[in-house]
Amino acid sequence: MAFRFGDVTDVTIAAIVKSRPVSDDNANSVVLNLDKSHHFIFLKDKKSFESKKNKLIGCGGVYQPHRIEFFKKYFNHPLCDLGALNYDKNFPQWKMGKVSIDYHLDYKFILCLEGNDVASNLKWVMSSNSLAVMPRPKYETWFMEGRLMPNYHYVEIKSDYSNLEEQLNYYIKHTNKALKIIETRICG
Repeated sequence: MAFRFGDVTDVTIAAIVKSRPVSDDNANSVVLNLDKSHHFIFLKDKKSFESKKNKLIGCGGVYQPHRIEFFKKYFNHPLCDLGALNYDKNFPQWKMGKVSIDYHLDYKFILCLEGNDVASNLKWVMSSNSLAVMPRPKYETWFMEGRLMPNYHYVEIKSDYSNLEEQLNYYIKHTNKALKIIETRICG
Protein backbone atom coordinates (compact mmCIF):
# COMPACT_ATOMS: atom_id res chain seq x y z
CA MET A 1 0.00 0.00 0.00
CA ALA A 2 1.39 3.40 -0.95
CA PHE A 3 1.15 6.48 1.26
CA ARG A 4 1.91 10.04 0.19
CA PHE A 5 2.38 12.17 3.27
CA GLY A 6 2.25 15.96 3.30
CA ASP A 7 0.46 18.34 0.98
CA VAL A 8 -0.44 16.38 -2.17
CA THR A 9 -1.05 18.63 -5.17
CA ASP A 10 -0.86 16.07 -7.98
CA VAL A 11 -2.00 12.53 -8.72
CA THR A 12 0.97 10.42 -9.82
CA ILE A 13 0.43 7.00 -8.22
CA ALA A 14 -2.37 5.20 -6.46
CA ALA A 15 -1.88 6.15 -2.82
CA ILE A 16 -3.49 7.02 0.49
CA VAL A 17 -3.29 10.79 0.98
CA LYS A 18 -4.52 13.54 3.32
CA SER A 19 -5.24 15.86 0.38
CA ARG A 20 -5.61 15.67 -3.39
CA PRO A 21 -6.50 17.91 -6.32
CA VAL A 22 -10.19 18.39 -7.08
CA SER A 23 -10.44 16.81 -10.53
CA ASP A 24 -12.05 14.04 -12.54
CA ASP A 25 -8.85 11.97 -12.53
CA ASN A 26 -8.14 11.84 -8.79
CA ALA A 27 -9.63 8.37 -8.19
CA ASN A 28 -6.17 6.90 -7.58
CA SER A 29 -5.77 9.13 -4.53
CA VAL A 30 -7.68 7.68 -1.60
CA VAL A 31 -8.32 10.43 0.93
CA LEU A 32 -8.22 9.47 4.61
CA ASN A 33 -8.83 11.62 7.66
CA LEU A 34 -5.16 12.29 8.36
CA ASP A 35 -3.59 15.28 10.17
CA LYS A 36 -6.74 15.65 12.31
CA SER A 37 -5.19 17.97 14.89
CA HIS A 38 -4.36 20.57 12.25
CA HIS A 39 -7.25 20.26 9.84
CA PHE A 40 -10.28 18.95 11.72
CA ILE A 41 -11.12 21.45 14.43
CA PHE A 42 -14.80 22.22 14.99
CA LEU A 43 -16.24 24.69 17.47
CA LYS A 44 -19.39 26.21 18.93
CA ASP A 45 -19.58 29.91 18.09
CA LYS A 46 -21.71 31.80 20.63
CA LYS A 47 -21.47 35.12 18.74
CA SER A 48 -24.30 35.84 16.33
CA PHE A 49 -23.51 36.86 12.77
CA GLU A 50 -25.33 40.15 13.30
CA SER A 51 -23.13 41.10 16.29
CA LYS A 52 -19.87 40.68 14.37
CA LYS A 53 -17.72 43.30 12.61
CA ASN A 54 -18.59 44.05 8.97
CA LYS A 55 -15.08 43.07 7.90
CA LEU A 56 -13.03 40.18 6.59
CA ILE A 57 -10.18 38.86 8.71
CA GLY A 58 -7.29 36.97 7.20
CA CYS A 59 -4.31 35.90 9.26
CA GLY A 60 -1.85 33.21 8.28
CA GLY A 61 1.34 32.40 6.46
CA VAL A 62 1.75 34.44 3.29
CA TYR A 63 4.36 32.47 1.35
CA GLN A 64 2.56 31.40 -1.81
CA PRO A 65 2.22 33.73 -4.82
CA HIS A 66 -1.60 33.67 -4.72
CA ARG A 67 -1.65 34.70 -1.03
CA ILE A 68 0.90 37.45 -1.70
CA GLU A 69 -1.32 38.68 -4.54
CA PHE A 70 -4.35 38.83 -2.23
CA PHE A 71 -2.43 40.82 0.40
CA LYS A 72 -1.08 43.24 -2.22
CA LYS A 73 -4.64 43.96 -3.35
CA TYR A 74 -6.39 44.17 0.02
CA PHE A 75 -3.93 44.75 2.88
CA ASN A 76 -5.05 48.36 3.56
CA HIS A 77 -8.62 47.93 2.36
CA PRO A 78 -11.23 49.30 4.82
CA LEU A 79 -13.26 46.06 4.66
CA CYS A 80 -10.24 43.88 5.52
CA ASP A 81 -8.14 43.17 8.58
CA LEU A 82 -5.16 41.20 7.25
CA GLY A 83 -1.93 40.02 8.80
CA ALA A 84 0.90 37.66 7.91
CA LEU A 85 2.40 35.34 10.48
CA ASN A 86 5.67 35.28 8.58
CA TYR A 87 8.04 38.19 8.03
CA ASP A 88 8.71 39.26 4.45
CA LYS A 89 11.40 41.92 4.02
CA ASN A 90 9.48 43.24 0.99
CA PHE A 91 6.29 43.67 3.03
CA PRO A 92 7.21 44.22 6.70
CA GLN A 93 3.90 46.03 7.32
CA TRP A 94 2.05 42.72 6.85
CA LYS A 95 3.66 41.11 9.93
CA MET A 96 1.22 40.37 12.71
CA GLY A 97 1.34 38.13 15.73
CA LYS A 98 -0.78 35.02 15.86
CA VAL A 99 -4.38 35.68 16.84
CA SER A 100 -6.76 33.20 18.44
CA ILE A 101 -9.73 31.55 16.79
CA ASP A 102 -11.91 33.46 19.25
CA TYR A 103 -10.47 36.73 17.91
CA HIS A 104 -11.41 35.65 14.36
CA LEU A 105 -14.97 35.03 15.51
CA ASP A 106 -15.48 38.78 16.04
CA TYR A 107 -15.66 39.12 12.24
CA LYS A 108 -18.52 38.31 9.86
CA PHE A 109 -16.11 37.12 7.16
CA ILE A 110 -13.05 34.89 7.48
CA LEU A 111 -10.61 34.45 4.61
CA CYS A 112 -10.02 30.80 3.70
CA LEU A 113 -7.32 30.87 1.04
CA GLU A 114 -5.68 27.61 0.13
CA GLY A 115 -2.02 27.38 1.07
CA ASN A 116 0.09 24.54 -0.28
CA ASP A 117 -3.10 22.51 -0.58
CA VAL A 118 -6.36 23.17 1.30
CA ALA A 119 -7.21 26.11 3.57
CA SER A 120 -6.57 24.54 6.97
CA ASN A 121 -8.94 26.95 8.74
CA LEU A 122 -11.95 26.11 6.54
CA LYS A 123 -13.36 23.37 8.78
CA TRP A 124 -13.59 25.46 11.94
CA VAL A 125 -14.83 28.48 9.96
CA MET A 126 -17.62 26.30 8.54
CA SER A 127 -18.66 25.41 12.10
CA SER A 128 -18.84 29.08 13.13
CA ASN A 129 -21.39 31.87 12.73
CA SER A 130 -19.01 33.65 10.34
CA LEU A 131 -18.83 33.16 6.59
CA ALA A 132 -15.90 31.49 4.85
CA VAL A 133 -14.75 33.65 1.93
CA MET A 134 -12.68 31.94 -0.76
CA PRO A 135 -12.29 31.06 -4.42
CA ARG A 136 -13.58 27.67 -5.55
CA PRO A 137 -11.34 24.98 -3.99
CA LYS A 138 -8.62 23.33 -6.07
CA TYR A 139 -7.72 20.74 -3.41
CA GLU A 140 -9.70 18.57 -1.04
CA THR A 141 -9.24 16.47 2.09
CA TRP A 142 -11.53 14.06 3.93
CA PHE A 143 -13.80 17.12 4.34
CA MET A 144 -14.44 16.93 0.56
CA GLU A 145 -13.96 20.63 -0.14
CA GLY A 146 -14.57 19.94 -3.83
CA ARG A 147 -18.21 19.10 -3.03
CA LEU A 148 -18.90 22.43 -1.30
CA MET A 149 -21.27 24.65 -3.24
CA PRO A 150 -20.42 28.31 -3.78
CA ASN A 151 -22.70 30.84 -2.06
CA TYR A 152 -24.46 27.95 -0.36
CA HIS A 153 -21.69 26.68 1.92
CA TYR A 154 -19.25 29.59 1.52
CA VAL A 155 -18.97 33.00 -0.14
CA GLU A 156 -17.22 32.51 -3.45
CA ILE A 157 -14.82 35.11 -4.77
CA LYS A 158 -13.17 35.03 -8.18
CA SER A 159 -9.74 33.43 -8.42
CA ASP A 160 -8.27 36.87 -9.18
CA TYR A 161 -10.10 38.24 -6.08
CA SER A 162 -11.59 41.09 -8.12
CA ASN A 163 -15.11 40.77 -6.68
CA LEU A 164 -14.18 40.61 -2.98
CA GLU A 165 -15.59 44.02 -2.09
CA GLU A 166 -18.78 43.34 -4.05
CA GLN A 167 -19.33 40.00 -2.27
CA LEU A 168 -18.66 41.38 1.22
CA ASN A 169 -21.00 44.33 0.66
CA TYR A 170 -23.70 42.02 -0.70
CA TYR A 171 -23.71 39.83 2.41
CA ILE A 172 -23.43 42.84 4.75
CA LYS A 173 -26.53 44.30 3.09
CA HIS A 174 -28.39 40.96 2.76
CA THR A 175 -28.05 39.51 6.24
CA ASN A 176 -30.83 37.01 5.49
CA LYS A 177 -28.72 35.48 2.69
CA ALA A 178 -25.70 35.25 5.02
CA LEU A 179 -27.78 33.58 7.71
CA LYS A 180 -29.10 31.09 5.15
CA ILE A 181 -25.52 30.01 4.35
CA ILE A 182 -24.77 29.62 8.05
CA GLU A 183 -27.97 27.61 8.62
CA THR A 184 -27.49 25.23 5.70
CA ARG A 185 -23.80 24.40 6.00
CA ILE A 186 -23.05 20.78 6.70
CA CYS A 187 -21.13 21.62 9.88
CA GLY A 188 -22.97 24.76 10.94
